[in-house]
Amino acid sequence: MLNNFILLAQAHEALPLFLIIPFLLLIGMIAAGPIFFGHFWEHNYKTVAVVLGLTVLAYYLFALGDVHMPIHTAAEYFTFASLLSSLYIAAGGIYLNVNARATPAMNVALVAIGAVLANIIGTTGASLLLIRPFVRLNNHRIKAYQIIFFIFIVSNAGGLLTPLGDPPLFIGFIKGVPFFWTLQHLFTPWLLSIALLCLLFYFVDSRNKETGFTPKPEVVAKNDEKMEFHFAGKRNLFWLAIIVGAVALDPNVVEGLPHIYYDGAKISFLREFIQLSAAFLAYRNSNKSALAGNQFNFHPILEVVFLFFGIFFTMMPALQLSAQIASSPQYAQYITPSFLYWTTGSLSGFLDNAPTYANFLSLAMAKYDLSQANVADVKAFAEGTSAAGLDTLISLEAISLASVLFGAFTYIGNGPNFMVKAIAESAGIKMPSFFGYVVRYSIPFLLPILALVWFLVVHLRLF
Repeated sequence: MLNNFILLAQAHEALPLFLIIPFLLLIGMIAAGPIFFGHFWEHNYKTVAVVLGLTVLAYYLFALGDVHMPIHTAAEYFTFASLLSSLYIAAGGIYLNVNARATPAMNVALVAIGAVLANIIGTTGASLLLIRPFVRLNNHRIKAYQIIFFIFIVSNAGGLLTPLGDPPLFIGFIKGVPFFWTLQHLFTPWLLSIALLCLLFYFVDSRNKETGFTPKPEVVAKNDEKMEFHFAGKRNLFWLAIIVGAVALDPNVVEGLPHIYYDGAKISFLREFIQLSAAFLAYRNSNKSALAGNQFNFHPILEVVFLFFGIFFTMMPALQLSAQIASSPQYAQYITPSFLYWTTGSLSGFLDNAPTYANFLSLAMAKYDLSQANVADVKAFAEGTSAAGLDTLISLEAISLASVLFGAFTYIGNGPNFMVKAIAESAGIKMPSFFGYVVRYSIPFLLPILALVWFLVVHLRLF
């Protein structure tokens, strides 16, 4: 998570364009596979993702002689897979059920709670904790759009207020952005985004009059009279807290942790060891009725782990090529907050948003002769106290907002997105294809809000 993509890109200026073909091929198959060759894709997606990822990895190692980029990417992938797997397993043993009428107001209240919770246990933790209760609450009227708004709000936009909320913001914290910087500078954009998304969700959900079955009158009367919560698996809350707390165990932040030096950065897998150990103990000691109530199985997490293995390694050339272009001297004049917002956002939606954040933080700081490897430089950049003044603060706001909010634009923009999709599909919900998600939901519902945030926050600088 500490790689400097710009320096790596400059080290290989002759990176061939054909190297992005495996990434485009994988994205195309993720989009088209379930529709046009579903049987093949269901049985072979693991092989396809791994082979494409290993193909790009082999080219870097043996044709380019580059071991730095693959090592950084492997470390990032291991951190990503460990966190998502651990949270998935621990949350799978927590059963929460809400006995209430699934009204639009109730749905909005649940995702709004998730948006707040995302800043405490992360977007992944909040998503995995609430997605199953959300599906059960709406079991008689569940539709794909409800899952997608859940992804928009809980899995992405909600985690904008703390470094624990979303991986890009945690990278910023590790590099020197003060812990409460996000809460101080992004609260109003967070409130605006969540409020608008909730209003849209309420409007769309109010039009959903379909029901798969008619509840018994006595059940409706009971739900109208009193809301009830059923909770099982309390012991897993302890393991969930350990997994979330271990996120902060980074040797670049906490002194004294065991680590090794590589490329000027401290690397330690103590965090991942603790998370995976906690996940193992959580599963071993889980409440069996909670696991059964959640219909827990490993298929959704295996799908995420295998597909993102391919995504992480095939996207290496795409990230480096984008860094090469953006870091060219002739483009320095165009590196404005608006450029950073839309470019960081565009890449965050179709690549992983964490390395994209690191990439464009380096780029933005380089424009002002600052280095993201220097904690004092990062802090000055974040607080607008460098020689460049408040322009740096606005630039970081633009990068932070874009990397988090645009992460909802596709299934692969942020780790929890694909996880929520897989859990929904395992519950029998027919989710839209990759491009169906973008065309039917991201463009008409999410994009106008992203544009409004840019106009008010980045362009007009009202907040």
